[in-house]
Amino acid sequence: MPQSLSKVYTHLIFSTKHRKNLIDDSIENDLYNYIGGICKDMECNPIQVGGHKNHVHILCLLSRKITQMKLLQEIKQGSSKWIKTMDDRYTNFYWSRKHSGDTEVSRYLRK
Repeated sequence: MPQSLSKVYTHLIFSTKHRKNLIDDSIENDLYNYIGGICKDMECNPIQVGGHKNHVHILCLLSRKITQMKLLQEIKQGSSKWIKTMDDRYTNFYWSRKHSGDTEVSRYLRK
């Protein structure tokens, strides 16, 4: 039987609730590494994870075993719980309900 192959790159973008600048220098790298770990656990190889004080960008290879929405849910839920354990100042950390996902990222990668 022929084998079907797919390689879907997805670019996920989401922000902190009310776009508050809650991703500070002391947590930024650890947060991005943690998010990358969630992607790996979901078999969605992270290519690059980064962002700014109030939002995150994730470029990863989407696994055939999971939907983009399920991946986003796991990332937001897991990282939100994790960051709240890092320091009392993150007790009220939440991600926005809004998000963006794009599987046509070649235009971003050429810049």
